Amino acid sequence: MSKPSTQTVLAEKPFREVKPRHFLGWMAAFLLIFALVFILDLSYGSSKIPAGYIVRILSGAQTDMPIWRDIVLNIRLTKALTAVLVGSGLAVSGLLMQTFFRNPLADPFILGINSGASLGVALAILSVGTVGSLFMTQINTLGDLGVAAAAIFGAALVFGLVMLVARNVKSSNTLLILGLMFGYATSALVSLLIYFSLPERIQAYMIWTYGSFGGVTWSQLKVMAPVMLVGLVIGSLLGKSLNALLLGEDYARSLGLNIGRTRFFILLGASILAGAATAFCGPIGFLGVAIPHIARNLLRTSNHKLLLPAVLVLGACAALLADVLTQLPGTAFILPVNVITSLFGAPFVLWIILRRKAGSGVSI
Repeated sequence: MSKPSTQTVLAEKPFREVKPRHFLGWMAAFLLIFALVFILDLSYGSSKIPAGYIVRILSGAQTDMPIWRDIVLNIRLTKALTAVLVGSGLAVSGLLMQTFFRNPLADPFILGINSGASLGVALAILSVGTVGSLFMTQINTLGDLGVAAAAIFGAALVFGLVMLVARNVKSSNTLLILGLMFGYATSALVSLLIYFSLPERIQAYMIWTYGSFGGVTWSQLKVMAPVMLVGLVIGSLLGKSLNALLLGEDYARSLGLNIGRTRFFILLGASILAGAATAFCGPIGFLGVAIPHIARNLLRTSNHKLLLPAVLVLGACAALLADVLTQLPGTAFILPVNVITSLFGAPFVLWIILRRKAGSGVSI
């Protein structure tokens, strides 16, 4: 395979070198923001807890307000850690999908993983009769994993179909179209279940689709965290391969990259992250689309060795900030996470489209 012409390489703009001091400066800023929004998320809610008490509670020091300690450790800390894992996972998954499909609007759910998870939950909540009873019996044996187990089942089913097809499909665009078709098919089945379901079951299902970081318990987090960390490790190890793919699959193959194996691990990592996040928290939109673009434009690079850690931290920051904004001041009411991410994410996606149409910004 001949090396692509200079004109071709320059047209791709795979990445430009970023000075280490510049990158470390941005990462320090990201980590500072992360620490601030993490404390803010633990402090903010129906009862406001001073930041000083939050630090003392997390450090294990005794406080004169034991009820605050219970609120932080038993309620808010699990919610904040869930937001960190989900935000990081969806952001990294979105970066993997955008690079793999060479599409700036690709998101973690582009292969229909979230639709598969929704189908699993719909079967558990909405189905009636023998099939529904059998499925619910199996789900209930898993204890408080409950609906999450159903979502994992549905996501795994769709992922298995995608990987089966991927073995025989060489074109990423064809795989993208097939993934979208899987998503439409599962969404149609969910709509059919909703049409024939009881109103109270439909309400329970709709509440799940709104998305929430607050429904994860410590026992669920012990299952969710290792799964998400496996997906993050897989994604973090793909930096060099993703950089090669920016030049096109043919050129990446000429560099010695095993395209089939790389494709498998990209799809595996993205599916684990998107599937686990959806299973435990519901479908959380826009984080996977927006965060990679924010990282690219701040760092002014498409070098995945730099983007992956930046996206991981920024995704956690965005999820924590969204969780803070869901909480109405002085009340016990909490807005759905998807309301916040959509309100801020939709205008951002429009901005991406208009910016790319104008021909500015860093190309993926």
